[in-house]
Amino acid sequence: MAAERACAAGDPGLEKEAWVSQTLLEWGSCGKLAYVDGMPAGFVMYAPPAYVPRSMAFPTSPVSADAALLMTAHVVTAFAGGGLGRMLVQGVARDLTKRGIKAIEAFGDAKFGDAGDDGEPGCVAPVDFFLSVGFKTVRQHPRFPRLRLELRTALSWKSDVEYALEKLLGSMSPESLLRPVRPATRTTTS
Repeated sequence: MAAERACAAGDPGLEKEAWVSQTLLEWGSCGKLAYVDGMPAGFVMYAPPAYVPRSMAFPTSPVSADAALLMTAHVVTAFAGGGLGRMLVQGVARDLTKRGIKAIEAFGDAKFGDAGDDGEPGCVAPVDFFLSVGFKTVRQHPRFPRLRLELRTALSWKSDVEYALEKLLGSMSPESLLRPVRPATRTTTS
């Protein structure tokens, strides 16, 4: 396995850096970072399934052909619960929609927080996070269910809200609200 080779070589960080560089060159952006007051507060990483061959090791694989895989997501504890994770997923949705991708899929961890075999929690985000930002379970599993977010659904509510606001604000044209009222001019006839 690639992870075992990276660990045996002693630098899994270098392997991740090489993967990100290669993916950026071949496919383009594969992650989003969020900063709050100049501090890194959260991130997500995503790519087409072909760029993530180890995804086939999950019991609920494969990822659908029309989807990109959201591999990991993390929000720093101090910033959790404020909608930052949702904003990151929406950023991914906007990016993937521009690329013509129809959905985002992810493997969630139903036992997130439990220490793994090596005593460390895994990098797979919790199922509850994905469900809270609009993903639906497409393949059940006691530990690693596969979840999916349809991008037309993820972005359509935004379009609906923008349309409703435009109609509402359009009915109250700012020009008529700011224009001074002129007294009616009288015309006299002789």
